[in-house]
Amino acid sequence: MSSAVPFCVPPLTEGVPEAVAKVLDGRWLTTGPDTAAFEQEFADHIGAAHVVAVASCTSALELSLRAMGLPPGSPVLTPSLTFCGAINAILHAGHRPVFADIDEETLVPSPDTVAAAAARVAPAAMVTQNQAGYPVDVPALAEAVGLDRSRVVEDTAHGPGAARGGAPVGSSSHAACFSFYATKNMPIGEGGAVATRDEEFADRVRAMRLHGMSKDSWKRYLPGGSWRYDVKDVGLKANMTDVQATIGRAQIRSLPGWQQTRRELVARYDEALAGVPGVVLPQRESLDGVQHAWHLYQVRVPDRDAVGDAMREAGVGTSVHFIPAHQLSAYRSILGEDECGGLPVTDRVGEELLSLPLYPGLTADGQDRVVAALTEALRTRA
Repeated sequence: MSSAVPFCVPPLTEGVPEAVAKVLDGRWLTTGPDTAAFEQEFADHIGAAHVVAVASCTSALELSLRAMGLPPGSPVLTPSLTFCGAINAILHAGHRPVFADIDEETLVPSPDTVAAAAARVAPAAMVTQNQAGYPVDVPALAEAVGLDRSRVVEDTAHGPGAARGGAPVGSSSHAACFSFYATKNMPIGEGGAVATRDEEFADRVRAMRLHGMSKDSWKRYLPGGSWRYDVKDVGLKANMTDVQATIGRAQIRSLPGWQQTRRELVARYDEALAGVPGVVLPQRESLDGVQHAWHLYQVRVPDRDAVGDAMREAGVGTSVHFIPAHQLSAYRSILGEDECGGLPVTDRVGEELLSLPLYPGLTADGQDRVVAALTEALRTRA
């Protein structure tokens, strides 16, 4: 049965097809002038000194870890309540994940939970997670485990539109990794970016996204360019194309309006679900200067799987973010049972989280159907 209210419908800015057609007419399809323009425009939008566009947030995370030059096999602290791609990025970079538990209110690690994890294994670096769009307190986490900010990679896949202390997420980061996947706040379809305040770090990531080559194809084939290049660092094939970049350039213009719509939908959910038995509402903007990006509207409910199934039968799409990584068989095999234990909050919350539809095109009628389906699913299981 197709969902009458889908979990997500990606918004598209007016004029995107025409912009893509212009790139196609120019016959330069891979990384080129539109990618460079997108990098500057996104950097201006979030207030970052440098942005490097890449193929995905997963590749952004791996490239950032590689560009840090850590010794092989370094322990990297990370929450388990994250997408498997973040764990894969640590492993593909040649390092070892060390799982930290989360705070039950914010669903992100706290200074206490990262300090507890660091007491087991002193980390060489840390990958944070802005779960659902809630911005983590990076300086506090880094201080809690004795890491310099240059050893923190911020997973801001859910982060465009978030801010802390009045500063947009990524504006002052050493490495903040964004996602432009189809379901994200600023969808391109595929794509990611690394935002950094460090020019040398940006240059390393920029080279490593194309195998570590000292020149990309655009520079080699410009008038007067040379085919000659060097490879100083082993990199990946993880560049963004101009076709993707031109979509991103258009989408940036609509992002502020989309974020406002998300906040309005969240307020409407809050009002409609307040007092519904069995529902725990999402984390709040409880601190001054904290602005949630509201990529996801996650509730906590009992008997989550059955509730989700009942809502699907009622024509409402839902999702789960995420199956905790330490529960997944590949990581248990690699890390061992002992390193995949001791995460009681993650284990408990991971069985209760349910993500409801939240996107700019969601109508009031559609939102009412979501609320009715959730309320009925809970009532029949009370």
